[in-house]
Amino acid sequence: MSPAVTSDSRDPNAAPSPAVKRMLIGEPLDTEKLDGQLLPKKRALPIFASDALSSVAYAPQELLMILLLGGTAFMAFAPPVAAAVVVLLVVVVLSYRQLIKAYPSGGGDYEVARTNLGEKAGVVVASALLVDYVLTVAVSVSSGVDNIISALPALDPWRVELAVGFVILLVIVNLRGVREASQAFAIPTYVFIGSVALMIVTGLFRWAMGDAPVASSADFTVEAESLSQVAFILLLLRAFSSGCSALTGVEAVSNGVPAFRTPKIKNAQTTLVLMGGIAIALFAGLTALALIAGVHYAENPCKLIGFDCEAGPQPSLMAQVAAATFGGDSIFFFVIQAATACVLLLAANTAFNGFPLLGSVLARDSYAPKALNSRGDRLVFSNGMLILGGAAIAILVVFQANLTTLIQLYIIGVFVSFSLGQIGMVRHWRRELRLLKTRPAAARREATAGLVINSIGAAFTVAVLAIVTITKFTHGAWLVFLAMPVLAFLMIGVNRYYRDVEHEIEMDDSVKFGSSGDLAIILVGKLQKPVAKAIDYALAAKHEKTLAVHVAVTTDDIAELKADWEYHRMPVPLVVVDSPYRHYAGPLIGFIEKYREKHGPSVVTVYLPQYIVGHWWETPLHNRRARRIAQQLMMVHGVTVTLVPWLLDSSEIVYGRRSRPLPGDDRGGRVEQRHYGLVEHSEN
Repeated sequence: MSPAVTSDSRDPNAAPSPAVKRMLIGEPLDTEKLDGQLLPKKRALPIFASDALSSVAYAPQELLMILLLGGTAFMAFAPPVAAAVVVLLVVVVLSYRQLIKAYPSGGGDYEVARTNLGEKAGVVVASALLVDYVLTVAVSVSSGVDNIISALPALDPWRVELAVGFVILLVIVNLRGVREASQAFAIPTYVFIGSVALMIVTGLFRWAMGDAPVASSADFTVEAESLSQVAFILLLLRAFSSGCSALTGVEAVSNGVPAFRTPKIKNAQTTLVLMGGIAIALFAGLTALALIAGVHYAENPCKLIGFDCEAGPQPSLMAQVAAATFGGDSIFFFVIQAATACVLLLAANTAFNGFPLLGSVLARDSYAPKALNSRGDRLVFSNGMLILGGAAIAILVVFQANLTTLIQLYIIGVFVSFSLGQIGMVRHWRRELRLLKTRPAAARREATAGLVINSIGAAFTVAVLAIVTITKFTHGAWLVFLAMPVLAFLMIGVNRYYRDVEHEIEMDDSVKFGSSGDLAIILVGKLQKPVAKAIDYALAAKHEKTLAVHVAVTTDDIAELKADWEYHRMPVPLVVVDSPYRHYAGPLIGFIEKYREKHGPSVVTVYLPQYIVGHWWETPLHNRRARRIAQQLMMVHGVTVTLVPWLLDSSEIVYGRRSRPLPGDDRGGRVEQRHYGLVEHSEN
């Protein structure tokens, strides 16, 4: 019996969507509209580059903060340290241009390492990137909240709540789709670039004209620690490693190549170069302006001589520079603070694109649950976004959205992936050169150039990884080194599990067809409409034999059930199975085994009525026995379980319809529209 035909243009068999979900993320998109979700360069820049661009808001701050531990005299080392960061950024951008061209499928460093260095290197890179994406969200949101609090200090007690709220908002916006997210995030990103560039130009112009801006902390001093030669070097290296946070997000473009419009490789490379150029200009300019203005930003503000640490948190470096350049009460100050806060919050959006895309690649390669490779209603990998949001919220709550603490965990993962990715690219180009011996000279020159660039990239990133590890390990980075191998171990375990399952279910010549016999069993408690509906389905399927089975845990209701069965002239015979120990599945399985001993290895289909409800609180009130019976029956070979839904009146809230009455059932002289709904099948 077929379900009623509806006039709705949507799939009548599609699961109904709650109104709240539709309001938050919008109506589902057709798969054919996937190409329409691809991004042009002008929208891809704020989506994939917001992390790298926003890092200029905190990378100079972290660099100067570490140098200040050695005293104000150490600020003189800021220019060469910042220059080293800029050189490294140039090298990494050039290296990733090569990677995008060689591996444009979206796997990025993971695919490079797995292809050229082996499985273990691949999962280490994947685990490092996953950890880094989670920390990107936590650090970016914490930094954004920091800048909001710098402008509105009264919000400081609500730091964690604000951070969690912003993560939830980012999840909702990204669940609406990449295209809508790019539209929402483009304006704040470009306003940030323009406003900070204007501030840098204005500040440098004032300096050149002899009216250099002066920060509110310029007169503060700090009691310098006495440093040995080793401690002196370590302090410089630690400042460099903190400044290297400006490199975070560079890898996101290589992971997001599939999201670009065609020509994908060219557009991704152009976006990467634009991102690198803007980030370098803003980082260098902001660092220079902070030094000109005399910004003193301390890890512990109470150690700043002249600063009242009880009056509130110290303003961020960006806030101090903006106030010195434009004035603390000017409209430009609040524009820069608002734009900085927005772009720092949106920097987390880079992770909301990179994490799900990487998760889908890992799921495709069987290193992550297959659910991560499924697109949601809006054609995005929504499961990955939800996992990322949940993990970031947990970290924000544990670390109380403290930027100084979180930054110590940051960039370890990204430099692990940088290093292994660049080493993998070196091996890639060496292999290409061996294969190109008989090819034109132009192809060999191109491969040689790639080898040189990636070799330099590998040398730089490995050196920086060593520096970052040494300087940050005891400051909390050990947690990252603990998390990465655990994740890698889990990924390898998932891969082995999927491999074993594939081997177990692989088709071979041992499969036999032609089971003899076909028995349908309708499980009966009381004779009610859901049971009658199940009988109707079983008869429509035309099994060789159909029986109704009642498992009797007491003898009280047997006579009444048999009388009802005869009175309503049910079209199938009723069989009563005794259950002296009050079990249901066990006696039913015993009945099936005895039937097979007598009639041969029959295929058995068990029909179980199941209620469909509309309220969440109804769920624990129904179907518990049916679910337990179904789980146990599915462990029996040759038994198929068919769940026959009966839509209670409350289900109209969700489905907009009810189960149909049985043939001839007249309710007040009116026969309702015939509609059963869906039947779920589960077979072992």
